[in-house]
Amino acid sequence: MSAVMITRKVRKWEKLPGKNTFCCDGRVMMARQKGVFYLTLFLIIGTCSLFFAFECPYLAVHLSPAIPVFAALLFLFVMAMLLRTSFSDPGVLPRALPEEATFIEMEIEAANGNVPAGQRPPPRIRNVQINNQIVKLKYCYTCKIFRPPRASHCSICDNCVDRFDHHCPWVGNCVGKRNYRYFYLFTLSLSLLTIYIFTFDIVHVVMREYPVSHLCSQKEQTGFTVLEVLVCFFTLWSVVGLTGFHTYLISLNQTTNEDIKGSWSGKNRVQNPYSHKNIIKNCCEVLCGPTYPSAFVYVKLLIPAGLSSVALTASASFQHAVLCLQKTTAPLIPNEHTPDDAKPSIAASAEKSPSPKEELPPASKLPPLASPETDAETSIAKDKTH
Repeated sequence: MSAVMITRKVRKWEKLPGKNTFCCDGRVMMARQKGVFYLTLFLIIGTCSLFFAFECPYLAVHLSPAIPVFAALLFLFVMAMLLRTSFSDPGVLPRALPEEATFIEMEIEAANGNVPAGQRPPPRIRNVQINNQIVKLKYCYTCKIFRPPRASHCSICDNCVDRFDHHCPWVGNCVGKRNYRYFYLFTLSLSLLTIYIFTFDIVHVVMREYPVSHLCSQKEQTGFTVLEVLVCFFTLWSVVGLTGFHTYLISLNQTTNEDIKGSWSGKNRVQNPYSHKNIIKNCCEVLCGPTYPSAFVYVKLLIPAGLSSVALTASASFQHAVLCLQKTTAPLIPNEHTPDDAKPSIAASAEKSPSPKEELPPASKLPPLASPETDAETSIAKDKTH
């Protein structure tokens, strides 16, 4: 009797060893430290609530009814960009599976050769060429991978993030490749909202103190207005300054991490290989480029009914490792730390490396991926068996 096959969903985010929290079935991803994020929500919602409650009714009557309408639209856009930045995957890179880590260790040992006892091994780096410029890929000892260009490991979230910019406690998440544009739109719209509320708060105070007609001759208490002015005044400098700084980085196609480390300036005077030497092209690439899918998606596998969950996880991991090894068949590039006697062996192994088709394991050893066709065939076979 053939084994009965069932379909089971494996959620990658449930197995993520980093310091992130997930909810809504993995669609919402945040860091564990969310106290400052709640403070951000309180400041924005509280200040806007006071503005809508005390200033908008007066300004709508004596100036224009469009003032509260525009403020409401701007407030909704700020909240949408904040939540999108805070709840989305910034571009977390999956950690290496045991098979991948073993394969990378073998490549590193072949490149570095035999290190004498008591001697520090050379740094684990790889050299890749980007726009006719050599860029070093550093090895992450936590994730067991060579990080892609511009990626870095966040010590707070304990994950490697693609095109890592910084970890922002105000949004409660890392800012990386997948949510940087939303972070920039959040800071830009928040700057406009702060300037808007600050300006009309001053207008409201002036109109209350110095009425120009009998319609607004009645003076009232403006204590909440003064409180809003103080909050906006101290917030304005930091938010507008942050927006200007990131506008400068976008024009150069640079990240905050690269700017702090001086990757493309300082003593090395190395040109930025990612810059198009054109402000418009750099802005279009950062703000209007394609949105890459998250690495934490459902993986649907077709497995025997009696297979345990441990075996299921192992089979899924091995299948993912095989697919990753097929995509990363590029030979290892020797660097300045590679011994001279090891360089010919690396070149020979690169020439004799098998094709991706030869590296495929037998199909019988791996559980096939589920599809509507296989699910239908399985159900038919199950009915015939019973």
